[in-house]
Amino acid sequence: MSRNGDPFENKDLKRLQLFIYLIPVIGFFPALWTQYWRTGDRQQQVVSRLAVVLGLLWVVSHGLVETGASTFESWRLPWLLTSSLLTSSYFMISFWLMVRLWRRQSPRLPGVSPLGDRLP
Repeated sequence: MSRNGDPFENKDLKRLQLFIYLIPVIGFFPALWTQYWRTGDRQQQVVSRLAVVLGLLWVVSHGLVETGASTFESWRLPWLLTSSLLTSSYFMISFWLMVRLWRRQSPRLPGVSPLGDRLP
């Protein structure tokens, strides 16, 4: 029996849901849904908050870099390289967090997780 007393709770499905939250770009939407409706247990809330913060950081930074690339034509190539580095980093961090979940380790990131903890 689980801690909350629900004998029909499926831990594998909850774990799969955590992996879905961490899928880059696509997982942002179910994670945002979980945050908006405040559903799920503590671990689902923590991972969904992290996924929302990572997604928002990527969208904002990507938008700023793309704006810089279109504004400063002479620096277009460095801006586009920075954009690809940001996107690759977002995907690699998400994959790394999935590996940590698979190993049953804490999915916390220094600097990003405390920012996510401040979300309502």
